[in-house]
Amino acid sequence: MSIPGLSGGPPGLSEFDPGQGEDASPVELSVRTHSSGPETEYRFEASFTSPVSIKLLSGSAELFGTELAPQVAYTFAGTKAAIFTWDGAALEVTGSPQSAHGTGDTSMNQAANIHFALEDLRVAAEQRHGQGPRVMVVGPENSGKTSLVKILAGYSLKMGRQPVVVNLDPSQGLLSMPGALTATTMATVVDMEEGWGSSPISGPSAVPVKMPLVFHYGCQKAGGSLGLYEQLTRRLGWAVGTRLDEDRDAGSSGCLIDTPGSLAGDHALIKRVASVFSVDIVLAIGPEALYNDIKAQFPDNVPEEKPVHVLQLDKSSGCVDRTDAYMKQFRQNQIRQYFFGHPGMSLSPFTQFVGFNEITIFRINEDQQPSTTDLISDDSEDDDEDDYEPAPVSTAKLERITPSLMLQNIVLAVTHANPTDNTDNILASSVLWYIYVAEVDESKSRLKIISPISGRLPMKALVFGGWPEGVPDLAA
Repeated sequence: MSIPGLSGGPPGLSEFDPGQGEDASPVELSVRTHSSGPETEYRFEASFTSPVSIKLLSGSAELFGTELAPQVAYTFAGTKAAIFTWDGAALEVTGSPQSAHGTGDTSMNQAANIHFALEDLRVAAEQRHGQGPRVMVVGPENSGKTSLVKILAGYSLKMGRQPVVVNLDPSQGLLSMPGALTATTMATVVDMEEGWGSSPISGPSAVPVKMPLVFHYGCQKAGGSLGLYEQLTRRLGWAVGTRLDEDRDAGSSGCLIDTPGSLAGDHALIKRVASVFSVDIVLAIGPEALYNDIKAQFPDNVPEEKPVHVLQLDKSSGCVDRTDAYMKQFRQNQIRQYFFGHPGMSLSPFTQFVGFNEITIFRINEDQQPSTTDLISDDSEDDDEDDYEPAPVSTAKLERITPSLMLQNIVLAVTHANPTDNTDNILASSVLWYIYVAEVDESKSRLKIISPISGRLPMKALVFGGWPEGVPDLAA
């Protein structure tokens, strides 16, 4: 049994065989059963090198709002998560988690209440042929923002909704690389093992793929190149608004926006981003001071402004701090999985050599002090969002570079832009896919690249920035 009004679960995914591989030796894994009582969760941490497999033996349970299918083993690596049950469940745990325990101190009732309130708004939007709620989640680092967005997305999918999920946190990717900003219409269940799922360039999957819109930002934090960040955010906002206007199912479902922790300290930027996406609900996770500061940005009874409701949420006790070392390994694992898949589904990317004269590569040079004229203005009440044309970017510059050893082990974004386009258009162009530079041979003036797409590399502008950092020996 699941939460009232929610039912169903993901299709079965393949079980990871720890004995795969030529050099693998038989390993005897520990197997134990964990019994969870009603409204409790099983919290666990799985390392990157020792995957943990979890199977639902009886009862019902869910991970980030998506139900576990019974008698199906799910494999997790590099994961910090919690499996929750409303009515009790028995779980079979295979492997050795770094830590694991059960607890009744959860925030799932809070998440469920938010879900049902949003669902009431979606029903009302359907009845009036309008648009559903546009929700932005704000909070400090490691406060559970992404987990809440994932739970709300999972619950809405069970209700037959198709919300647009927006990731504005460049420190970690959503259906893309770290360093990217994305927007994705979620029309299929969230993948239990991969986090969100896979995109068409990631190969076959038991769960239908998602179609993200990707812009490459190339910086770790929103303030790394603020003018470019706001430019790409506005591009995403325009695209999301268009999708919600033209797609009735997505429109009535609304959108869920995940934000970086650094945004919580820039209240004016929160307001500008909220304006771009026409946000009507802000969920502030954390202390009351943060709620009050954000609330002050959206005063009540301002006739010329769209009303924005700000709600304060408690930080879940299950949130854990993620060290810089863990996050670096997490990013490198994301990049590896982008090209080579995960333990339950291996991929075979395409390797080729390209000459220096066959490609055009640009580097994003960050600007720490953007001009205020380049920032998004929130006082354009006469602007028609449908007629909006993005303003030129002047705070971040593109530099065309000659291929050299500095490119080795880094990821390049293959954009839709042509190499001859002006730099503003290249910066604002969306991404086709990413490639990895495995080797730079200066003596032969060629690169060895790894791509998820077979065939010759198209004559498109290739872009990279200072983020994400290089991944040594990815192809080893």
